[in-house]
Amino acid sequence: MADTETIRTIVGIIGNVISFGLFLSPIPTFVNIFKKKSVQDFKPDPYVATLLNCAMWSFYALPFVRPNSLLVLTINGTGFFIEIIYVTIFFIYSPWIKRRKIIIALIIEAIFMVVVVVITLNLFHTTKDRSMIIGILCIIFNVIMYASPLTVMRMVIKTKSVKYMPFMLSLANFANGVVWLIYALLKFDPYIAVPNGLGALSGLIQLILYATFYNTTKWDEDDNLPRELELSNA
Repeated sequence: MADTETIRTIVGIIGNVISFGLFLSPIPTFVNIFKKKSVQDFKPDPYVATLLNCAMWSFYALPFVRPNSLLVLTINGTGFFIEIIYVTIFFIYSPWIKRRKIIIALIIEAIFMVVVVVITLNLFHTTKDRSMIIGILCIIFNVIMYASPLTVMRMVIKTKSVKYMPFMLSLANFANGVVWLIYALLKFDPYIAVPNGLGALSGLIQLILYATFYNTTKWDEDDNLPRELELSNA
């Protein structure tokens, strides 16, 4: 019978695969932007926010912060570079006013990361203390990022339509939350367990809403409701 560490590794690999798929889910949006040479009414906020989120989780998973977290580092490190590509494309095809906002946001994020790294490495001298402070910050950022799906869920309830809440994305987010929650519980890590437990719950609620309002959705209507749903990864 496989030991806990082996099972945890397998679960983590599955989590990497699912999370990687989620990181690639905005590709149709950027293909659209590239074809039209314009960002249209798409917003850079989800990608800029996810960039910082990935940076924080990557730092959290480093050996001198949280040992034995290689699979958390691999997916968030990969996600970090994917988000850089997204932000770069968005920057290229944005008007100056949006470019300025992106630059300001990135500068603030860079300064924040430097401050966090310097304080963590100089004031906290054990991996337990370092993982605690960075883990708490990661939980806070993840909770903040759940504002996006909450907005979409509220819209679904109000309009009784799931047209702008894709089923496969909701299912993938639910699966992603469940897999990483299991990963965290196998070798108890509360800082991974809490945000992914909330993510799994959020995904489950989306699936319930989808089942509830599927029959009342008018698929042929064209309106100006949000066209994309972004969720964070572990």
